[in-house]
Amino acid sequence: MKEFVTVKNLTKNYGEFTAVDDLSFEVEEGEVFGLLGPNGAGKSTTLSIITTLLSGDKGKVMVAGVDVKKDKMEAKKLMGIVPQEIALYPHLTAIENVKFFASLYGLRGKKLEEEARRALDFVGLSEHNKEKPKKMSGGMQRRLNIACGIAHRPRLIVMDEPTVGVDAQSREHILNSIRTLKEHGTTIIYTSHYLQEVEEICDRIAIMDHGKLVAAGTKDELVGLVTDYKSFYITTAQKVEDFDELKQAISFLPGIKNITIKEDTTRVDINNGEDSLSKILSIFMKRGLTITNVNGEVPNFDTVFLALTGHELR
Repeated sequence: MKEFVTVKNLTKNYGEFTAVDDLSFEVEEGEVFGLLGPNGAGKSTTLSIITTLLSGDKGKVMVAGVDVKKDKMEAKKLMGIVPQEIALYPHLTAIENVKFFASLYGLRGKKLEEEARRALDFVGLSEHNKEKPKKMSGGMQRRLNIACGIAHRPRLIVMDEPTVGVDAQSREHILNSIRTLKEHGTTIIYTSHYLQEVEEICDRIAIMDHGKLVAAGTKDELVGLVTDYKSFYITTAQKVEDFDELKQAISFLPGIKNITIKEDTTRVDINNGEDSLSKILSIFMKRGLTITNVNGEVPNFDTVFLALTGHELR
């Protein structure tokens, strides 16, 4: 993959307060990139600069090779924005809302009509195209918000908390829509306070705090920053009789950090980067121990976030 969004040494001050502090990261083309941080971390300011709503004081943001500060109009054509707050005209119908926002990107006539209806169909609102937002549920309004942001087929979509306050069905529909957009090659920057969503749909994640980048990488890479090993629990149909002999056999394998055996359950801690599990299971089977269950345990992402920022994501 190649870089599609480049944030380089970005800084934004409000008087003596630094909201974004020498921030740098890259978003690869076609990936879903999570941008996380506790309240006041600088996420909203960063997104506003990427989407040309604000200008940074220092540094540079490039989208598909376009400098968003020097060529705002060209940069805007590349993007779709799904804001945290519902941005709809309550007295216009769903199709009228989508057509209005799509027209801001130059769509006209038959093309405008086709793309507006395509966007409504994509978010599952075709049958509600004549309904006004003020009569829609919160989940439907969120989906209409997305339709307005994608009707002009942007190459980059910035989604700021798109599932806030929606029901479970609408949340799943929104997440499936994001997966489909990714399959079509769209690049997505995604923020959420729901860490489970981020784990589900984001290819890579950047964590901000106090305007700075704390860490960035895949979920596994971020977990690796918090702990240097992963644990496996192996349950057998029989109790382990010869603890010492089994421990010794396993301990010779690469990356073994710790072994604990209690009756029919053995816990083995393996250093990250080592793949010794299949060899461990082979040792059990050679000793006539029937394996009934294997569970892997890594820190959940709430634990990772708390360890990296000192805050829970709320």
